[in-house]
Amino acid sequence: MPRKVDFARRVGLAIRAVFMVAVVSLAGAGSAPSTEMWMAEEDLHATFGGVTVEGHYVDGRRFTERYNGDMGLVYSEGPREISGHWSVIEGSFCTIYDGDPTGGCFKVARSGENCFEFYFIARTEDQVRQRKDGKPGWTARAWVKGQRATCQEEPTV
Repeated sequence: MPRKVDFARRVGLAIRAVFMVAVVSLAGAGSAPSTEMWMAEEDLHATFGGVTVEGHYVDGRRFTERYNGDMGLVYSEGPREISGHWSVIEGSFCTIYDGDPTGGCFKVARSGENCFEFYFIARTEDQVRQRKDGKPGWTARAWVKGQRATCQEEPTV
C-alpha cells in the first residue's frame, strides 16, 4: 500500500508542476516584446516616413495617420483631425500633436509583413530622453494604408 500512495503523490506533484509552468508561461504572454523585437531607428524612419497608416486602439477606436517626409503628420479619428510632427528618439517613435496632449512616444514591434504594434512609453520626446526603465504598454495596432493588412485580431504579445 505505501508504494501506491507514494506513486499517487508523485503523479500529483508532477501534474501541479506542469500546471504551474503553464500558468507562468501564459502570464508572460501579455507582456511587451523583448528588446530584440523592437524596430530599430532606421527601420522606423524607412517604414513610416511618407506613408499613411490605418489602425485601431486597444479599445477598438479606429484612426488614420499620415507621416509626411518632412516629419509633419496629420491624424484623423472620425471627424477629428489634428496636425503635428513625428520623430524617432532613442529607438522610440513619437507622434506629437499641435495643441493637443494626447500624442506620445512608443516602442514599435512588427508583428507581420504589414502590421505594427505600438507600445506607449512616454507622453513627450523629453520624457523619452530621460526614461531609464519601465515596461511599455500595448496601445494600438496599425498597417500601411493601401496594402493588405497582415494583423491578427488579438495582440501578438
